Amino acid sequence: MPVYNKLVRDRILEFIELEGLAYNARILEPSEILSEVKEKMIEEAKEFRATETVNESVEELADILELLHTAISVLGVTYEELDEVRQQKKENRGGFEKAIYLVNVEDK
Repeated sequence: MPVYNKLVRDRILEFIELEGLAYNARILEPSEILSEVKEKMIEEAKEFRATETVNESVEELADILELLHTAISVLGVTYEELDEVRQQKKENRGGFEKAIYLVNVEDK
């Protein structure tokens, strides 16, 4: 029996049951959720890095976006508040549109 020990989407257990498979699962304690969301976000980011097509990329980005929504909910922040912070950071430090790749910086 494979061991996963990870956060999964809400309906995954339904799909496992439809396959006629047995499983062990539990509901995370509130204190565990954010940590598991962070772990899952790393997993999804690695999967996004490995994508080769636009469709695969969009699928993985959708997973990351879902995790963002979960994280801000746990943190008690709205998507609008998150986007405000994003816009402030973009205004102060810029975005990533110019695709600047910093190679090095001379020491003082």
